[in-house]
Amino acid sequence: MKAILTLDNLASSLVTTIWTPVFVAIFLAIIVYAFWPRNKAAFDEAASLPLREE
Repeated sequence: MKAILTLDNLASSLVTTIWTPVFVAIFLAIIVYAFWPRNKAAFDEAASLPLREE
């Protein structure tokens, strides 16, 4: 029996082969940006904004 190439099979294949690695790379880039030591001062300042009385 031959496999039939349908839109569902094509879409599933496209998602697993292209978009999953792209989104994993984007997620990892966000994590690296968040934990990069140079950004610590900016994140510490942003974290204290709700507690600041002006």
